[in-house]
Amino acid sequence: MSSDSKYGFATRAIHAGAAPDPTTGARGTPIHQTTAYVFKDADHAAALFGLEEAGFIYSRLTNPTVSVFQDRVASLEGGVGATCTASGHSAQLLALFALMNSGDEFVASNKLYGGSITQFGHSFKKFGWQVHFVDPVNPENFRKAITPKTKAVFTESLANPGGVICDIEAIASIAHAAGIPCIVDNTLPSPALCRPFEYGADIVVHSTTKFISGHGNAMGGAVVDSGNFDWSQNDKFPDLVENCGAYHGLNFYETFGKMAYTMFCHAVGLRDLGPSMSPMNAYLSLTGAETLPLRMQKHADNALEVAKWLQGHAQVSWVSYAGLPDNEFYSLAQKYCPKGAGSVFTFGVKGGYEMGLGVVSQCKLLSHLANIGDTRSLIIHPASTTHRQLTEEQQISAGAGPDVVRLSIGIEDAADVIADLDQALVAST
Repeated sequence: MSSDSKYGFATRAIHAGAAPDPTTGARGTPIHQTTAYVFKDADHAAALFGLEEAGFIYSRLTNPTVSVFQDRVASLEGGVGATCTASGHSAQLLALFALMNSGDEFVASNKLYGGSITQFGHSFKKFGWQVHFVDPVNPENFRKAITPKTKAVFTESLANPGGVICDIEAIASIAHAAGIPCIVDNTLPSPALCRPFEYGADIVVHSTTKFISGHGNAMGGAVVDSGNFDWSQNDKFPDLVENCGAYHGLNFYETFGKMAYTMFCHAVGLRDLGPSMSPMNAYLSLTGAETLPLRMQKHADNALEVAKWLQGHAQVSWVSYAGLPDNEFYSLAQKYCPKGAGSVFTFGVKGGYEMGLGVVSQCKLLSHLANIGDTRSLIIHPASTTHRQLTEEQQISAGAGPDVVRLSIGIEDAADVIADLDQALVAST
């Protein structure tokens, strides 16, 4: 089946990009566990290497199983193309690689996953890329931080772990006024709950490791292109609109039009950086994607029930879940995530850092580990783990202060999750 948008979301979650295997008739997408592919003849090989013909060369660049998953993610987000990678972090690298050169800048929300803050603020400096972090709660902060060297703005649709919902439409408008794209990490709500392209985002990134794959068994990332950004409107993006020496002067924008960004991510990003998704992980992620709309609704329903219960607990000082009517981001949640505010949220324990450690240690049903988006409910104390590398000021700014406990609510019976949290809170008092 094609990725035609005439089909509903649940139908595309199962069928987009896939078809029965033409050789065997196998209905499930095969795992093409191979490194390379035989060429028909010398002309065929030359056409593939020259990007004159679509096909398979080497699994660092293209693989049939990964290609099906790319088509599916692109369809679910409403994009024209996607590039799948080995992890969410490599997806962020690839997303910016097409836009940035040494000395360039980008503006990012400071309400991000702690690993992203470290990647942006430290490791990306090795490429000569400079990030300016801003508080996304006021979109105007992005406008104030943009300079002539700025090549993109970056935010999370639903922030990990603080639960901040960004005003995507306002942030995208600010980016477009500066002639630069808006990149949105849509990992936490997934396209089942939030569709950034419908509000002006230009590029969406995912850690498919999380909710799209959904079962805690497959690493992956994705960069999805809306196809709506005009890369030729200014001189900020030479890699896309100027002749590429590595492909004998090929101009990606002139040759591929709306697919220019995606083609660059494949033909240059994957070729030279090499963060390719494995066929096995693509297969597992395809299987997970089939139940994405069902799982996300259950995740969101369970999370809301648990959050309401936590609000009344004697040892809990606050709950930050955008699905609660008294939350400051509730109105934005109704706009951007009308089916539910996702599965991941935080709460504060009255005993601070030590009690936070105690709660995660006392849980029996909830797993204490550094992941989100599993069918199982997960718990972690960010200040001592995922955000440990940050200063306390940065931790608090990112919504991961000493008293914060992060939950990723699974699809178990909500009553059992609540009972486990209750006994852990009581035991840690």
